[in-house]
Amino acid sequence: MKTKTSYLKRTLTTLLIIATTYTIAASASAETTQVYADAMLDVNSGKLLKRPLITIKDGIITNIDTKQSSVPEGTIDLSGHTIMPGLMDMHVHLTSDAEQHGYKRLASSLPRVTLTGVKHAKRTLMAGFTTVRNVGAPGFADVALRDAIADGDILGPRMFVAGRSIGVTGGHCDNNLLPHLYKVKSGGVADGPWAMREKVRENIKYGANVIKFCATGGVLSKGTKVGVQQLAFEEMQALIEEAHMRGLTVAAHAHGTEGILTAIKAGVDSIEHASFLNDEAIKLAKKMGTYFSMDVYVTEYILGEGEKAGILEESLAKERTVGKKQRDNFRKAVKAGVNMVFGSDAGVYPHGDNPKQFSRMVKFGMTPLQAIQAATINPAKLLKQSKSLGSIEVGKMADIVAVKGNPLDNIEILEDVKFVMKQGAVFKAL
Repeated sequence: MKTKTSYLKRTLTTLLIIATTYTIAASASAETTQVYADAMLDVNSGKLLKRPLITIKDGIITNIDTKQSSVPEGTIDLSGHTIMPGLMDMHVHLTSDAEQHGYKRLASSLPRVTLTGVKHAKRTLMAGFTTVRNVGAPGFADVALRDAIADGDILGPRMFVAGRSIGVTGGHCDNNLLPHLYKVKSGGVADGPWAMREKVRENIKYGANVIKFCATGGVLSKGTKVGVQQLAFEEMQALIEEAHMRGLTVAAHAHGTEGILTAIKAGVDSIEHASFLNDEAIKLAKKMGTYFSMDVYVTEYILGEGEKAGILEESLAKERTVGKKQRDNFRKAVKAGVNMVFGSDAGVYPHGDNPKQFSRMVKFGMTPLQAIQAATINPAKLLKQSKSLGSIEVGKMADIVAVKGNPLDNIEILEDVKFVMKQGAVFKAL
């Protein structure tokens, strides 16, 4: 009888604790938060609004007052700072380590790279990126990472994840480091239109909410020619149709001209890298509304630090031919008015250094506002999330970062974000 009474007491105590926890959580979520700053960048118009007071409830912006003469008590006071929307990076690999390339990556287990992703997710968020698109990870490690962040178990940005990158046997998305004896094949390998559809379905089954495939060879893959197309039109079309039918957007790794053109014709949503563009590809991208995600900073890390990190000489040689050409074509695409999004390829270089790309985007043809729009409203449009992300507006999620100064005057200040809020929760305070 004593044991039964004890059990009942413990049960009642546990239920009381749970009930109290939920009451506190509900009360906290219903609280109103206010944020004040010297200025707010309207990323749609490029205007700086003076002395904004942002009111937030349940993680959503409910009011923006630009007529405030004083800071109300209890407000998050960002005086001396400019606020802007949380940044968005459309090409990251959070489970990849910049210090481990080539054969070094063979030594990392799936649990190890997943845990590494925890560290990288926090660094990325602290750098001001509240949303990322993770375009490829082994064993759906990025799905686990996304879900752990969403559940509040770990710190990190909001993630849209591709799961396993899809590609042909021996292509850029395959593992080509080991000889036939080991019979190693990446999980996303498929050959033929129906096999491509099957991989899309499989990725969706296990949690992917974007799709990424390799249309051409790449810089960091062994044995592939960086500009050579790897999927036939029919394979790309089948893959993209399947993804679109299920409501997912599709990214295509594509350096070479023919691969870029074929992917655009097949209906892809974004081209990653887009190194060897020509006028036809630029014209077609404008017509189709295709987005370009061009990683114009990463070449500096590959050629400067890559050998030490294990990048193969074959890959270094490829990068020497790609880097300058890509930057020249970035300038052409910007001038032509192609849709552009910020895509750093962090994971090839250190996570948290993502903002270093902003200054290169400006150096190679963008205005500071265009570079910022490429990391805010443009990614929101690409991901079909414009109603909730991309700008500081009433009704949108309260993703807010603050910098000291005006980023339109000096884009490099984005490399030192002072304050980070994601969906109304402060992750980095002054």
